[in-house]
Amino acid sequence: MVHFKLFNRFDLREYMFNGMLSTPLNDEKSERLMNARFEATLPSSMDVLIVGAGISGIGSAYYLQERNPNKSYAIIEARDSIGGTWDLFRYPGIRSDSDLFTFAYAFKPWKSNQSIASGELIMDYLRETVKENGIDKHIHFHHKLISAAWSSSEARWQVEIERSDTGQRIQVSCKWLISASGYYRYDEGFTPDFAGRERFQGQIVHPQFWPQDLNYTGKKVVVIGSGATAVTLVPSMASKAAHVTMLQRTPTYIVPVPSQDPLSNTLRDYLPENIAYKITRGKNILMQRAIFDLCQRFPDQSRKALRYLNSRYLPKDYPVDTHFNPPYNPWDQRLCTVPDADLFKTLKDGKASIVTDKIAQFTETGIQLESGQYLDADIIVTATGLKLQAFGGATMSVDGVPVNTAEKVAYRGMMLSGVPNFSFVIGYTNSSWTLKVGVLSEQLCKLLAYMDKKGYATCIPEFDGSEMDTRPLLDFAAGYVKRAANDLPRQGMNAPWLMSMSYLGDLRLLKTTPLIDKHLRFGYRAKTAKHRVTTKAKAAVV
Repeated sequence: MVHFKLFNRFDLREYMFNGMLSTPLNDEKSERLMNARFEATLPSSMDVLIVGAGISGIGSAYYLQERNPNKSYAIIEARDSIGGTWDLFRYPGIRSDSDLFTFAYAFKPWKSNQSIASGELIMDYLRETVKENGIDKHIHFHHKLISAAWSSSEARWQVEIERSDTGQRIQVSCKWLISASGYYRYDEGFTPDFAGRERFQGQIVHPQFWPQDLNYTGKKVVVIGSGATAVTLVPSMASKAAHVTMLQRTPTYIVPVPSQDPLSNTLRDYLPENIAYKITRGKNILMQRAIFDLCQRFPDQSRKALRYLNSRYLPKDYPVDTHFNPPYNPWDQRLCTVPDADLFKTLKDGKASIVTDKIAQFTETGIQLESGQYLDADIIVTATGLKLQAFGGATMSVDGVPVNTAEKVAYRGMMLSGVPNFSFVIGYTNSSWTLKVGVLSEQLCKLLAYMDKKGYATCIPEFDGSEMDTRPLLDFAAGYVKRAANDLPRQGMNAPWLMSMSYLGDLRLLKTTPLIDKHLRFGYRAKTAKHRVTTKAKAAVV
């Protein structure tokens, strides 16, 4: 006999589920079914509400419960699974474009031998993370943030949430709101308005919504794009397709990297795993920054070096200057990595090809290019990018006044000017995203601890518009970033209003710069008579 009173609700959930199904709990389908059947009710009130159960939300939750264990929190996720990007994208060959020793969390070593890893391995890692740390108990699926209204009198956010599975609207409140939902739309990718698109008789697919039953065996495939998705798709599809053509308007810098890290694999034979992980992680962080700085300081030499590296993996007379010579400098946009030079091997074998040209129009059987060249196609994949969106598209207001995010300025890369008790998580664009998650989470946890110590209920960054000029939040030349620049918050020209893209610089600031400065205004809950006066922070080391 099982004495159910010995189980908490999550132990019982797994016990019951294992008894009903023969499918193991770590199977993806059973995980989704378990989430739907046994999900706990979202509390009506909490200290911290985290929006998004992707890599940013999971990381934020870990640091919060470790550094501020007195805080109650919940994570809401609009979809039916954790993972965010890594669960949403299902196209062939999906993998990381950063090494996993820096992309993984500092607190949980990456154990696989694969340094450039598949989406499936990354999802396994995230599932382990939430289960090992009890984060899964705080996640509420099918909960989409619709709006958040700040009340100064209550010193709380009143949050409206829609159940994406039932359409039901519910309201909860929290003292602090964290947006960890990334910066792009999950429900819509970017596709240019191609003339004649409606005439094409084959299939048109966007990688963000990949049909799992798509059969491309023996088919002629054209992949439109030159970014990380395109360079992943081409070698992955070439093994089955008759031929794959990567059609690019503008070339991208592409760098071959080993899929495994020799140092890590060697260190694991002689050192404890945690120590080997820290050494490899540190080495890769330094290498990432050194390569970025080198490209920024010596763009012409870096361009030549990259073209030379590409030519080594291609046939002797291959037109490298046509297909691998972008009009911008290295790291003005993100470099694309290809593990074990798989893209170059596929090109060399003749299973795929690159065409650099502009599209004139789609036809019934393919694509007519402006140069006069014609590409036959059975399937066209539009790997043309993302649509950016601030904070998951939710609306915000402060005491009834709508928040126009495009008019706000980012404070320390994690808060918005004039918006109380709100923070967001956006990772690095020039190195592994997750490195920034750790830095931002540590800053926020220190700030929350400081507020508790002083008895403060509110914290608002104040930006004096006369202080300095502003610029786009993401100082990055990628097309998808430029298209959304006017819809995102801004950043200033100097700290603490900079959106820093240097992990080493951020670590230095975290350790040497006072967390509390003159730009933060703290306040007490307005309802308490003796605490009606707000307080301007004095510089202090926290």
